[in-house]
Amino acid sequence: MHTTPRAVALFAALAVTALALTSCTGTSGSADPTDVDPDGDIVPREISWLLSRPADGGVITTMEKIADEYAAEHPGFALNLITTPDRPSYIQKYETLAAANKLPELFDTDATPFAQKLAGQGRMVDVDLLLEDLGLSDEYREAALNYQRFDDGSLYMVPFEFQLEFFWYNTALFDDAGVTVPATLDDFPQMCEALRAQGITPIALDGQDQWPLERYMAYYPFRMAGPEYIQDLKNGDASFADPAGRAAAEWLYSLGQAGCFQEGFSSTGYADAQALFTSGRAAVYNIGTWELGNLATDSLDAAVRDDVDYFTLPTIDGAVTADNEYVTPSGIGMAVNAQTYDPLVRDFLAFALDRYPELYAATGALSPTTNVETTIPDNATDLYSRAVTEADNVGPKIAMPWDTQLDPATNTRLQQELTLLVQGDITPDEFIKTMDASLAENLDD
Repeated sequence: MHTTPRAVALFAALAVTALALTSCTGTSGSADPTDVDPDGDIVPREISWLLSRPADGGVITTMEKIADEYAAEHPGFALNLITTPDRPSYIQKYETLAAANKLPELFDTDATPFAQKLAGQGRMVDVDLLLEDLGLSDEYREAALNYQRFDDGSLYMVPFEFQLEFFWYNTALFDDAGVTVPATLDDFPQMCEALRAQGITPIALDGQDQWPLERYMAYYPFRMAGPEYIQDLKNGDASFADPAGRAAAEWLYSLGQAGCFQEGFSSTGYADAQALFTSGRAAVYNIGTWELGNLATDSLDAAVRDDVDYFTLPTIDGAVTADNEYVTPSGIGMAVNAQTYDPLVRDFLAFALDRYPELYAATGALSPTTNVETTIPDNATDLYSRAVTEADNVGPKIAMPWDTQLDPATNTRLQQELTLLVQGDITPDEFIKTMDASLAENLDD
């Protein structure tokens, strides 16, 4: 069989990534991750940040401005942004560089098992100590920092965002179907059936990207067993057959049987799912405050603008988490390479983290800190300020997105099986059996 150079290059990249996943523990850092204020002169040079963020997004544009300000005071300094917005491609690049011990000064990562291995090897600066040393610890929202923490409570990533995930809904469509906001998760199937009876698509879902459906899998276990369930699951101390996992599978199956999502949801992309809701063809849309500009300003279709509202994650009977605790992510975090950390990196971070909140909040976004107020756009509806105010009332426990918690192989299998479960192609029992087998197979990866 003829092998093309492209195929060889791809195989090599995959092989190195596999090495990163399987033998990451074989590499150790040479620097002290707790030495957050190293001695020495500040010598300007170019430093790099490996990113997984939109190139024109608020985080990058804000940090570019800050880097320019710092460079004006420190000739010779430059911040090189290595941007790969596509998350799967980014993870491959990040893990490949980690395996080769060639990560740059700054790099993006979720609080994954892979990242925890790097931290355990002393390759990431202790961010708890860094923020304390910079006098910034008390400025950050508790939930924003908690989202970045590993299961043991340690903190090695800096948050640059803060988001709240709501169920946006169309009040007029609810009235047409005679339904009210669901008080519990168990009310969803009945809500969907009533909406369907009126010819209304109950919930718009981006099934193509898979993570939105995975959010639904996280909801019931979070209410029933708290954030500890996913922690135990990924560590092999819990199973999908446990009560929380079984309840989630049965709930997702019931959503499918009630026709909660649009026909062909598995092939519907992000923009098309959003359009279903913003055009008034779907009654509910589960998405975060990163979409405030589209859902809570006059850019929203005037025909539906006055009918849009939101509710937060409903509870269940006997819930162990509070009503004000739900999915409140602070985005992918930024880690600091302990092996390249020096007085310049520290000085730039001190400057940037102090300057960032004000500039970022001015873009209309929620800052991960509490020391600034978000600028509400002139064209905002009342929902915008209401949503921003919610940020001050969230509880400390977070319904973590499972795609940031499970190992890649188990996560991929989960996304595939969830689609089959909701479509009714498999039963909850079959789903549980398959997922527990996948979890066991990939536990040590």
